[in-house]
Amino acid sequence: MAFLPIIVAPDPRLKLTCDPVIDVTDELRQLMDDMLDTMYDAPGIGLAAPQVGVTKRVIVVDVTKNDDERHPYQMVNPKITWRSEELLDYEEGCLSLPEQYAQVSRPEKIRIKYLDFDGNAQEIETSGILATCIQHEMDHLDGVLFVDHISKLRRDLIIRKLKKYKAQLSSKKVGVRG
Repeated sequence: MAFLPIIVAPDPRLKLTCDPVIDVTDELRQLMDDMLDTMYDAPGIGLAAPQVGVTKRVIVVDVTKNDDERHPYQMVNPKITWRSEELLDYEEGCLSLPEQYAQVSRPEKIRIKYLDFDGNAQEIETSGILATCIQHEMDHLDGVLFVDHISKLRRDLIIRKLKKYKAQLSSKKVGVRG
């Protein structure tokens, strides 16, 4: 069990486009396990590799509420093959944008192809919060944050709050050492 540091916006690493994974290796499986541990500990319902500093097309998602009934998805090279025309509005948050939330509208249903933990091809069709979460995490793979889907005014306000938050964290770290 390893917990990875989560990158907090604004940070240029969160705006990078991730590289496809060539092969699902033991090292990649360990990364996915560590990402799940990190996500559960945060706590969150999704995490993308760039949020922990790895520019690979990997996401983990688990929208279950009960720890005893976890149903995680570990997705490598996820690709949406179909989107519904019906949209779902959901108040999204993000582990890389702590304590910030905004309404985002996304397709209510999606079909997605991906490689699983063992490198096997999978395809699922999903809806609701799971579809929203997968789309949110997949955006991270292309350097897109949920705030990129809202008005510039609201986005700028959130980014200013995050800059202040990061400055406060940095001053606390310096104060501890000094």
